[in-house]
Amino acid sequence: MKSLKRTLMLAGVLSASLAASAAWAADNKVVIGDIDDMSGPYADVIGPHGVEAIKMAIADFGGKALGQPITVLTFDHQNKPALGAQKLREWADTDGLTMELGGSNSGVSLAMSAAAKEKKIPFIAIGAAAASLTGKDCTPYTIHYGYDTTALANGTAKTILDEGGKSWFFLTADYAFGTQLENGAAKVVKEGGGKVVGDVRVPLGTSDFASYLLQAQGSGAKVLGLANAGADTQNSLKAAAEFGLTKTMRPAALLVFLTDVHAVGLQTAQGLVLTTAWYWNMNDKTRAFANRFFAKTKNMPTFSQAAYYSATLAYLNAVKAVGSTDADKVLAQLHKTKINDMFVTNGWIRPDGLLEHDMYIVQVKTPAESKGDWDYYKILKTMKGDEAFGKLADSACPLVKK
Repeated sequence: MKSLKRTLMLAGVLSASLAASAAWAADNKVVIGDIDDMSGPYADVIGPHGVEAIKMAIADFGGKALGQPITVLTFDHQNKPALGAQKLREWADTDGLTMELGGSNSGVSLAMSAAAKEKKIPFIAIGAAAASLTGKDCTPYTIHYGYDTTALANGTAKTILDEGGKSWFFLTADYAFGTQLENGAAKVVKEGGGKVVGDVRVPLGTSDFASYLLQAQGSGAKVLGLANAGADTQNSLKAAAEFGLTKTMRPAALLVFLTDVHAVGLQTAQGLVLTTAWYWNMNDKTRAFANRFFAKTKNMPTFSQAAYYSATLAYLNAVKAVGSTDADKVLAQLHKTKINDMFVTNGWIRPDGLLEHDMYIVQVKTPAESKGDWDYYKILKTMKGDEAFGKLADSACPLVKK
């Protein structure tokens, strides 16, 4: 009888132990979400090829975290903020989401950032540019990884202003990203002694820019500021060239990706000055990653796709270091760890959530200067982190102690 009782007790202890182990395993399974524009005007910026960058990082990490296979969830937000936030909440409630990557569209990322705070899920915004993500809209759970509207303005707008581009007219994407990008550039222009003579708001996904370009031409401005991105940048640049507008106005494309230059061609894009976080042909490390990426996608990576790889690996290394997917522990680890990889050197995540690192002002090569497909940029200047993003002491984030 005692033997039976002892056996039953041991069985109970074993059962409880197994249940606890199963619960621990479930709680510590790494589930990475990717909510991005997979089919719209920003699909080439990160999109489906960004998923390949995530998978490359997971493979390089070893394919598992905390002894379990890593799950990747993907979703096309269709550039609808409510849809992106809804999917993040759903994954957090039913799929065990442990980290969310945010692709292009600032409006969607701002909505997702609020949802991530609610669910206490680390949210790494990469494709979105809105500086308010780590400014007035910052949260303890959001990291802005790669670039923002402040860095774009301090790079491109200031360079063109210094080169004599004093009067500006803006074509602006009609949502949070475009507004913040125009405001940041306009501030740089005005503080540098230039002026903004006008602007026009353009709906996302516009294909016919004729009427907007006529307004720009009629303004008498010398600089055409394009506060847009992706297919909108491509279409507005092509149209400006076709209408002959570039003979009287200098295009200032405030956010240009490698895929944009590839799409419009060097004949149209040559001479553009732009700001980028990364370029595939900078050094041996960047080229090695880019060549691997090209083998999978037949495209060289944009800086945002490279950032997807870097952010995924940084997150997985933090999980490994703390031995858990606990959001607060992982975020604390990320904040205290310098990031050194093929994407950034000595990058650090500030208390406001911004990944501060060098940014690069580049110029698009002429067809004669290019040595082949994807050889598009020559680097003009390296901006240090605080020059590009502004000093931490000036952050509008309430989390920053003044």
